[in-house]
Amino acid sequence: MTEELFNRTELLLGKEGMDRLASQRVIIFGVGGVGSWCAECLVREGIMHLTLVDSDVVCPTNVNRQLMATTKTIGEPKVEAMRRRLLEINPEAEIVALQKKFSHDTVDNFCLETFDYIIDAIDSLRDKIELIVRATEKIPQPQTPQLPLGGAPILFSSMGAALRIDATKVRVSEFWKVKGDPLAAAMRSTMRRNKCFPACKFLCVHSEEQPLKNIGSALKDGSETFTKVQTNGSLCHITAIFGMTLAGLVVNDIRQKTREDLSGKGE
Repeated sequence: MTEELFNRTELLLGKEGMDRLASQRVIIFGVGGVGSWCAECLVREGIMHLTLVDSDVVCPTNVNRQLMATTKTIGEPKVEAMRRRLLEINPEAEIVALQKKFSHDTVDNFCLETFDYIIDAIDSLRDKIELIVRATEKIPQPQTPQLPLGGAPILFSSMGAALRIDATKVRVSEFWKVKGDPLAAAMRSTMRRNKCFPACKFLCVHSEEQPLKNIGSALKDGSETFTKVQTNGSLCHITAIFGMTLAGLVVNDIRQKTREDLSGKGE
């Protein structure tokens, strides 16, 4: 059945590309409006080893933008609801669901160096910086940091998807070149103040659209997201594009490496 499921993907990427997709280990931190769509895309395109990390449960306010959030999954751990859906897509996939919080105190529990790709879809500024700094420490780098084209793991990160509505403004940029994003600006400011920087450059998905303003009121529903200073409005067509773009970065990197391998063999 697996051959039939991914026939259209193999037509584009070839057998070698599918074999590499199936062998890669990916971990996603944050299975919300961005991470859930990234997970879905990766499994539909042939990733067979995926770890999901999120300590939260599905709440009613998640339904407008998070893939696994429906009126039937409210109250379930997000990672478990997501795992169940992904296994319905590909029962042969290895989906590990970790209902845990990533933080400075828990980072050593995740063995980041054992993964080929790390996806950052965390909301918390402090935990996001911690993941980025710790993840980039694991990437073998030359003296002059460059965008990683080989080795493992590779980090891709999502900046702020909330308060945006224009899908045509979504972009991919190196972290230090992201403009107009308050989250990226706050992260860089905090890094400079604490003198704690990523060990190498890495790509981010972000929007060039200036954030809009909330004009409605936020309801409290018990979600951990309400521990943030401010809760912002967000829409599915934006968060999904962020997530799909992150997945695309993974798949394109795998495709590039496959082509390089075949070129080196003279094929």
